[in-house]
Amino acid sequence: MASGKSALRPLLFRTARGLKKLEYWLVARLAMGALWICRLLPAEKALSLGEWVARRLGPLFGRHRVALANLRAAYPEKPEEEIQQIASDMWAHMARLAVEYIYLAELFDFDPDNRGASRIEVDGEDIFLKLREEKKPHIIFTAHMGNFELLPIAAASFDLPVTALFRAPNNPYLADYILKARRSSMGELLASRAGVSFALARILERGGNIGVLVDQKFLRGVKTTFFGRPCLTSPLLPKLARQYECGVYPARSVRLPGNRYRLIVEDRLELPRTPQGIVDVPATAQLLNDVVERWVREDPAQWMWFHKRWSK
Repeated sequence: MASGKSALRPLLFRTARGLKKLEYWLVARLAMGALWICRLLPAEKALSLGEWVARRLGPLFGRHRVALANLRAAYPEKPEEEIQQIASDMWAHMARLAVEYIYLAELFDFDPDNRGASRIEVDGEDIFLKLREEKKPHIIFTAHMGNFELLPIAAASFDLPVTALFRAPNNPYLADYILKARRSSMGELLASRAGVSFALARILERGGNIGVLVDQKFLRGVKTTFFGRPCLTSPLLPKLARQYECGVYPARSVRLPGNRYRLIVEDRLELPRTPQGIVDVPATAQLLNDVVERWVREDPAQWMWFHKRWSK
């Protein structure tokens, strides 16, 4: 009997893997089909359509329940009606982010010599210019807010090359599509996988700049808090900052009404240090969370609440 069960396990595993692969393929076909339809429309109409659809379909997915649970835990003082509205607005922002991949070249019309004609505002462009002139390594970090993809494009418009670290979606078909869309407009990219820390280190050794998202759960991360709740945070950025003594700069994207965007680059962070004078990795990881929490509290609907950020 036991041997029969053992023989059955590989079959069950292959069947489950096949079903998951089919699910990924179907979801990717639906998503790319929707984006194909959007391509037939002007940008403004496509963005509005994506938002309309997402507000209605988002609540049908299990991730919506995750978002609501996270919002209730983060904002126990908020009434349920407001929680539901934030979740709905979040789906609208996520849809706009997806559709914006199609129109990145059109939407990013920032011209340092003609700012008034652009839909992009850059708050802190003097920092971009300073980093460009310093000729030494820097780390710029951000979170999944607004259209965060615009940040490396903005840096490039100031002749500041930034290699962006990204985490590909679990869906391999969507991951391939998004990677191609990103590379066509964002320049150098590094996928988050085993060994990526060495690639980032080489860039910093050469005096380059890297961009890192810091608001996702990292299973082997350091213990921190976010909105007062325990979570695990990647030690990668603090360790790189400690090793190369490079400046760490917060930057974020804020989506504004009328399909406009504000990119905000903040001053260099003063990183906490140990009594020996080296960067304190756990304390720095907590500092990153505190910065992101400040951003999210300013505009909670622009952050992806459906991510399982917190520890159980």
